[in-house]
Amino acid sequence: MAKLNVNGKTIDIVVADDTPLLWAIREQIGLTGTKYGCGVAQCGACTVHIDGVATRSCALPVSGVTPEQKIVTIEGLSPDGMHAIQQAWIKHEVPQCGFCQSGMIMAAAALLQANPKPSEADIASEMTNICRCGTYNRVKAAILDVAAGGTLGRG
Repeated sequence: MAKLNVNGKTIDIVVADDTPLLWAIREQIGLTGTKYGCGVAQCGACTVHIDGVATRSCALPVSGVTPEQKIVTIEGLSPDGMHAIQQAWIKHEVPQCGFCQSGMIMAAAALLQANPKPSEADIASEMTNICRCGTYNRVKAAILDVAAGGTLGRG
């Protein structure tokens, strides 16, 4: 039995302690926006926020998260509409296949929360998610747009 705080709700689930958080989120809680990509915390498709920090959930066991820690998935990123980074993703036509996008968006939102005015070098060093389609320039443009205030509000 585990108790998780996901998107502002305390949820009790029955899983083994070594179950990756990703699978608890997807299979027990039913939030499928967080994706499985590699299973070894390399690609970032499984990125969620834990207490505001972008965290790869595929290699983190449920036992590594306390009930007090706040987990936010892509579904909970902006419960009152679209987050500014999601708006920028649309504006800059970032996704192609779209598989990596929820993890990319979560990583970008955490970056902007920690550093509202990142430089291109900051983006390059912090955005380590892998995009098979190679839309990295669009990702960078979207992040810089939000950081500059662009035509978007802050999310």
